[in-house]
Amino acid sequence: MPTLPPSAKGPPSSKVPPSAKGLPATAAVTGGAQTAARSPASKLATLAIDIGGTGLKALLLAPDGSAQTERVRVPTPKPATTTAVLDALVALVEPLTFDRVSVGFPGVVVDGVTKTAPNLDPSWTDFDLASELGRRLHRTVRVLNDAGVQGFGVIQGHGVEMVLTLGTGLGCALYHDGIYVPNLELAHHPFRHGKTYEEYVGKAALKKVGKKKWNKRVERVVEQVLPIWNPRKLYLGGGNAKHLKLELPPSVEITSNVAGLLGGIALWKEP
Repeated sequence: MPTLPPSAKGPPSSKVPPSAKGLPATAAVTGGAQTAARSPASKLATLAIDIGGTGLKALLLAPDGSAQTERVRVPTPKPATTTAVLDALVALVEPLTFDRVSVGFPGVVVDGVTKTAPNLDPSWTDFDLASELGRRLHRTVRVLNDAGVQGFGVIQGHGVEMVLTLGTGLGCALYHDGIYVPNLELAHHPFRHGKTYEEYVGKAALKKVGKKKWNKRVERVVEQVLPIWNPRKLYLGGGNAKHLKLELPPSVEITSNVAGLLGGIALWKEP
C-alpha cells in the first residue's frame, strides 16, 4: 500500500497511531476536525484540492477514494498570493460537505508548510498552508507536493515508479514500492541549451514553440529521464498532457489529469 515519508505530525484532536507514521503534516483545528477524528475512517468524505499555477480544482472523494462529485475549477488568482488563493478556495468548496482535506501544492512542502512556489507568489515561502486552510475550513488538512499526489492516483506500488506532470511548470515525483520520495524538484535542474527542464517543457515553452516542437521536447525529456532513474513505469500527467502526440516506450503511460485529485485519498491511508 502506498506510504508517505516519515515527516508527519498529527494534531491533538486526531492523533496518528504509531503504525501510521509517514503521513504528511496535519493542521490542528477545532470543530469539524474533532468531529471527523471521532468518526470511523470508513465513513469519512475527503475533499481533494489541487492548487495549480493556472487553475484551482476540487473534488469530493468517497471513503473508498472514488469520486463523489464532478471536478470543480476556477482560475488561479493573479497575483496568486496566499490570501487570494485561500479566499478563492474557500468560495469554491463552500457548497460541499466533507470531513477532511487533502491538498496538492506546486512546490516543496515540509510538514504542511510550503517552502517554494515558483509559479505562484513569493508570499508562499514558509507559509503554513495546512494550519491556515484548516482554520478557515474547520477541518483537518494534509498537504503534499502536487506531483506526489498525482502519482498516488496512478502508481501500482511495485518497484521504482516516476511521475512527470506537464502543466504551468513541470512536476516530478518518485516512488519505490509505493513509498514516496518527497520534494524531488527536477524542474529546476539544468537540462538543455541553458534551460531548465521547466523552461524547456513548461506552459510558456508550449506557447512559444507550438505543439509539434513541444512534443519533440517532451520526447527528449523522457529519453533523458529513463536511463537515469530507470523506473519500471513512468507516468506523464498534468493539464498539458492532453497535447501529447508522440510514440512512447511501453514503460511510459499518459494519465488523466483528474489523478491529481483522486490521489488525495492516499494522504489518509495507514501503511
